[in-house]
Amino acid sequence: MAVGLLFLVCAGAVLYSAEAQDPYSELPDYYKRGVDLALEQLNSHAGVHHHFRFLRSLDKSDIESGFGVRYLYHHFYLKPTRCAKGTTESNPQTCPFRNDRPLMDCAVCYKAAEDQIEPSPKPYVHCIQKPRLTQDMRTARTDHCKKMTYNSGAPTLLAVSTG
Repeated sequence: MAVGLLFLVCAGAVLYSAEAQDPYSELPDYYKRGVDLALEQLNSHAGVHHHFRFLRSLDKSDIESGFGVRYLYHHFYLKPTRCAKGTTESNPQTCPFRNDRPLMDCAVCYKAAEDQIEPSPKPYVHCIQKPRLTQDMRTARTDHCKKMTYNSGAPTLLAVSTG
């Protein structure tokens, strides 16, 4: 009986710790930079009143071109939180999610060197409330990132998907 109870407690602890994992902290730094850029742009809009947090990735592409340079595409969701914009605590990732607002659908593509976003070509960020995203917008996002040419003979950013 005691062994069964101990097993249940251990299983519960494992499940609790797995749920407590923060998806943002699991991202490599070079993807975090793109999420941070999207959050920065979102927070600069006057119409946005609450803080957002990274929820999950939908698609990622990563092309290494040598010398520590990567070309990245990241499609992800941001979810609104109960924390007011500009009043985030010491760790904004602890703000509780709210479920009464739609998700923000974001796509970013950029060049990174040594895990830092390069200013050229100019990083592309597009975020819109998920219900308002149209097929034309999706196509425009994809086309914009595909048109980014990095060097002669390089594959396009969306030609390689890492999941």
